[in-house]
Amino acid sequence: MCLKIAVAIATAGRPKISADTVGHLRRQLRQPDELLICPARSGDFDAACLQDFPAPARIVSGPVGSSAQRNALLDATDADVVVFFDDDFLPADDYLGEAERLFLFHPEIAVATGKVLADGILGPGIEFDAAARLLAQSPPGTEPGRIVPTYNGYGCNMAVRMAPVRAHRIRFDERLPLYAWLEDVDFSRQLALHGDVVCATRLRGVHLGTKRAGRTSGRRLGYSQVANPLYLARKGTMAWGKALAHVGRNLLANALRSPVPEPWVDRRGRLAGNAMALLDTLKGSAVPERVLHLP
Repeated sequence: MCLKIAVAIATAGRPKISADTVGHLRRQLRQPDELLICPARSGDFDAACLQDFPAPARIVSGPVGSSAQRNALLDATDADVVVFFDDDFLPADDYLGEAERLFLFHPEIAVATGKVLADGILGPGIEFDAAARLLAQSPPGTEPGRIVPTYNGYGCNMAVRMAPVRAHRIRFDERLPLYAWLEDVDFSRQLALHGDVVCATRLRGVHLGTKRAGRTSGRRLGYSQVANPLYLARKGTMAWGKALAHVGRNLLANALRSPVPEPWVDRRGRLAGNAMALLDTLKGSAVPERVLHLP
């Protein structure tokens, strides 16, 4: 028995990076049954990189915004499992094969996220060649097969069983616009009502955490760091304790590091966005969509 697996990538503003990622996907020992790419705009993806891809590959049209693009990808496939990769996530060569075995032998799993061997989002980012070297140091079969419960899938690499998604009409929340901060938490917690959410260590990869084009401005991201978790807590898909801890952690980090910020992080912009969202919260007017009207 086998499953139909689709790889789905939403991308914005990074045609070179997404093309490199597609090139890396050619290394998969178990190729996807289809590769779906949803660019935010026509110039955000170079379709030439799909030429001679070893599996059916196509471009999907969708509205701008990570949640909207991911919903367009969900609508575009009849696959049993959809594996969402960020456009700068490099999976280990056996990732899809391990994902297929995981979902075949564990029908209780609704969402699985993998072990991120290194995450450039926590620093200045990881270059493609450096990520490839890290993956070479963790060849197939070297990772113990641990499956542990987790609160949510990590959006950079998140495999989703589509039966409960379709049966319960579960969607990414398009009220979380643009980069859609925490859309992976919201989606995972919706699916947690219908199956297990796990981290499976045999699903491995490196997240480049690219800091170049495609990211939300510091002020917009800072606003989302406050408005989005509070919105999800009110909605019921994020525990209040987690939401408040998330807000406090980001606010503290931005405040402490703003005097001497990291070169790759707009701490002052984020702190300004945090402050705007807190003020709106006090006024009762904080909503995720406000970021659409911020510079």
